[in-house]
Amino acid sequence: MFRELAALTRREFLKLARNPQAIFTALLLPILYLLLFGNGFSFNFGSNPATLDFYFRGAPNYYSYFACGMVGFVAVTATLFIGANVIFDKLFGVFRRTRGTPAPSAAVFGSRLIAGSAQPILLAFFVMGLALLFAHVSGLHGLSVTASVGVVGAAEIVAAIVLLSIMFATLFLTFGILLDVPQTYFAAVNVINLPVLLTSDALYPWGTMPAWLKSVSSYNPVSLCVNVLREVLFGSGSYPYGPEIYLLGLFAWAAVLVGIAIVLVRRALRPLE
Repeated sequence: MFRELAALTRREFLKLARNPQAIFTALLLPILYLLLFGNGFSFNFGSNPATLDFYFRGAPNYYSYFACGMVGFVAVTATLFIGANVIFDKLFGVFRRTRGTPAPSAAVFGSRLIAGSAQPILLAFFVMGLALLFAHVSGLHGLSVTASVGVVGAAEIVAAIVLLSIMFATLFLTFGILLDVPQTYFAAVNVINLPVLLTSDALYPWGTMPAWLKSVSSYNPVSLCVNVLREVLFGSGSYPYGPEIYLLGLFAWAAVLVGIAIVLVRRALRPLE
C-alpha cells in the first residue's frame, strides 16, 4: 500500500508542478488581498491598549489582526479545488483508470489528500511571510509581531495551519469523490465554505461582532486556528484560553471530519475494489 501511495502522491505533485498557471493564480490572490483589502481597510482605532484589546484582541493594528485571519482564510479557500479536480478526473476517465489499478482505495484517497493539503499549507505560510515582509516596506501596512515567539509558539502555529488545511482538504475531497457534477460540487462547498468563513473572526474585528456571532465564532475551526496565531504573535492576555486549548478544539474538529470522510469514502469506492 505504501508503494502505491508514494507513486500516486508523486503523480499528484507532478500534475501540480506542470500547471504553472494554477500556481501563479494561487499566489496572486493572497497578494491582492494583502495589498488591496488589508491596506484599504486598515482602520485607525488609535493606540489605546484597551481599545486595541477590545477590537483586535491584542493585535497592534487592524492589518496585523487581518493578516493572521488571512492565513486561516487562505488555508480554507485553497482547498476548494481539491474535490473539483477529482470530479474533472471522473469526467475524463482518469479517476476510473486510477481505481482500476491494484492500488487500494486508501492509497487513492491518501495521495490526493497529501498533495491537496500541501498547497494550502504552503500558501498559508507564504501569506504570513509576505505580511511580515510588508511591515518593512515603506508606505505599506504589515504584520507586526509584538510578542516573543519561541520554539513552542512556532510549533503551535505550524500545528494550527496543518490541522485546518487537512480538515478542509479532507472535507472537500470527500465531496469530490461522492459527487459527479461540477455545479453540484461548487454549490455544496459554498454552502459550507462561505458560512464558515463569514462566522469566523478571520476578517471581522472581534469588538464589532454582536454577542451571538461571538458565540458562534468561538467554536468555528477557522477562528480556533486564527486564535492560535494571534495569541502566539501578539500575546495571550486577550484570550480566555491558551493556544493549546484552541489546538485541542481544532484536533477534535479534524478527528470528527476525517472519521466521517473515511466511512463515506470506503462506501463510495467499495464497488471497484
